[in-house]
Amino acid sequence: MRTGLSQHTSLRQELRVNPRLYQAMDMLYMPMMDLQQHLKQELLANPFLELLEPEDEATEQPAAEETKEQKEKQEEVDWEEILLNGFEVGGTREQYEQLEYTEPVTVETRNLIDHLREQLQMLTLSPRQLLLAEEFLGNINEEGYLAASLEEILGSVNHLVSGHLHPEKREETEDDATDEAEEAQPAELAPAAAHTNSGPPAEPSAAADPSAYYTMQDAEEMLAIIQRLDPSGVGARDLRECLLIQLVELADTSSLTYRLVNEAFPDLIAHRWNDLAKRFAVEPAAVQSAADQLSRLDPKPGLKYSEQSDGYIIPDLIVEKIGGRYQVFLNDTGMPRLRLSRSYQEIARDKKKMTPENREFIASKMNSANWMIQAIEQRRQTMLKVMNFIVDRQRDFFEKGIEYLKPLTLREVAEVINMHESTVSRVTNEKYVQTPRGVLPLKFFFSSALSTASGEDASARSIRAKLEKMVGEENTAKPLTDQQIVHLFQEQGIQIARRTVAKYRDQLGILPARMRKRV
Repeated sequence: MRTGLSQHTSLRQELRVNPRLYQAMDMLYMPMMDLQQHLKQELLANPFLELLEPEDEATEQPAAEETKEQKEKQEEVDWEEILLNGFEVGGTREQYEQLEYTEPVTVETRNLIDHLREQLQMLTLSPRQLLLAEEFLGNINEEGYLAASLEEILGSVNHLVSGHLHPEKREETEDDATDEAEEAQPAELAPAAAHTNSGPPAEPSAAADPSAYYTMQDAEEMLAIIQRLDPSGVGARDLRECLLIQLVELADTSSLTYRLVNEAFPDLIAHRWNDLAKRFAVEPAAVQSAADQLSRLDPKPGLKYSEQSDGYIIPDLIVEKIGGRYQVFLNDTGMPRLRLSRSYQEIARDKKKMTPENREFIASKMNSANWMIQAIEQRRQTMLKVMNFIVDRQRDFFEKGIEYLKPLTLREVAEVINMHESTVSRVTNEKYVQTPRGVLPLKFFFSSALSTASGEDASARSIRAKLEKMVGEENTAKPLTDQQIVHLFQEQGIQIARRTVAKYRDQLGILPARMRKRV
């Protein structure tokens, strides 16, 4: 076999995606807020892009009107006119300045742990108790429940106490950690690392007394203190204990409700009304009435002080009924108007005075600016095409409600507007539309189909809405079983399996018929 270097020619086909195509796909994927931020970054990075100032709007208004008339006559977009005379991405400059979204400033807020700590500071507790209390607070989750067992809390806090009772062991451990850190980093950084890891000197313990360790009795006493704090039910280890704490707070320990939670909680959550009635020698209706009293309690008391902020949605599209027809608009009034910088265009025309590097830079930025304007317009037209088709297809939904929502897939939309299915998916992902029926995600209009006797398909989302309505109108003394719901759908000409009804019922959070029954 001959070895060595050689040259040869060959022909082959390759498919390479232009980096600009990647960026165009990303822009199509972006919601309105993300697109605004992206445009602001492009304005800073590309000097050939600029905002259309208010004083320029008055001079360019006649030209803009002529451009609008020409666009109405022509089906194709006149890119040359857009690039030279400016491109309106959104509304007017005044609208942009008035409607520009202001990011809310993050401010320090009090969470559940801060609220509990303030209450503990008002109590007369020793430093020893405060240390144990801090260990408890560190193990309370966002819902207000104690996420660790008393044994785990004791193990953690006693380990800390052990470090103070035996400082020599802690120093040995820290020295070993320092040696390992010195071996893992350059020599010149080792002294700094050793100084950083050494920490403050251990305070001499009052005495190496075994009584300094916390006991289970100490933990139970501290747990009782925390469970008396506000909000009522905090520090509970499970739902049953949380409800009992709140009932004790309401001085309701002699009621049937308290006895149900304290003595028969498994049967209570299983809605075994008849068994509970026999056990407590009361009528089933009395058991149900006592169970209904639990609705005034809070199963997750810690969420009152949750740090999660409200999520605000800015719709990307708007659908309005004007003159009996539904019109689709792009909600881009919060975006600036872009155009090519005329001063830089003049500089670009005088190529004789430029160096090759300058010519290359100017050509690159000019092409990037032209492409950016075209990509924004393409995104705009694609979103309008998709939403217009959805409105035409789902007109019955806009007129009559969710029960008339028709099945729709991404492939159907892609075939009608002559685009790839992945393009439609990017358009509908994380986008919202403001409609007379509320602000809805575009994905809401897409659902699978179920066959009917008439030959037309029914949307799975409309089936769930009908199921919810059936359960809401049922006789609570004789609630509908899954099989009875199947028969009701068959009477309406909808073929559906019982397991599908059970799946939809679980998705809607509807209990089985046995647990919905009222006596």
